Amino acid sequence: MMPKKVYILALLIAGCALCKTCFAAPVSSKELISDSKAYNGKVVIFAGEVIGDIMRRKNFAWLNVHDGYHGIGIWAPEGLTKEISFTGSYKAKGDWIEIVGVFNRACPLHGGDLDIHAQSIRKVSSGQPVIERLNIGKRNYSLIFLGALCLILILRKLS
Repeated sequence: MMPKKVYILALLIAGCALCKTCFAAPVSSKELISDSKAYNGKVVIFAGEVIGDIMRRKNFAWLNVHDGYHGIGIWAPEGLTKEISFTGSYKAKGDWIEIVGVFNRACPLHGGDLDIHAQSIRKVSSGQPVIERLNIGKRNYSLIFLGALCLILILRKLS
């Protein structure tokens, strides 16, 4: 029989290994771009805001995800994009998603582009429409300058 300490040590090692895989942190676009050789062909977790349009291609879709630094192209089965409701633009803030997929430094399927082939996509938070508010101060200054311009034109015509 093995001593009790060996069992405890084995459980601790297994627990640490499980925690490391369960709580893996998303990698940033800065890290992916600057250290692309190290990440090439590896499964990564990438999180960011969906921006632009979702471009459907047969059973797949292209989407761009921006993490605050750079946008990364994501190639995903169309079914994984179903829960995305908002994409970032001037009119809306896009959904924040987390992608698990294979990082490609120079994807042979897509003309050598840097991309991630998604295996799973999870929506972290929903986007929302952006409502632009009128700046009252700028409006007032515009009206004052318009009035001054009209006054100058009238005075020039009269002189």
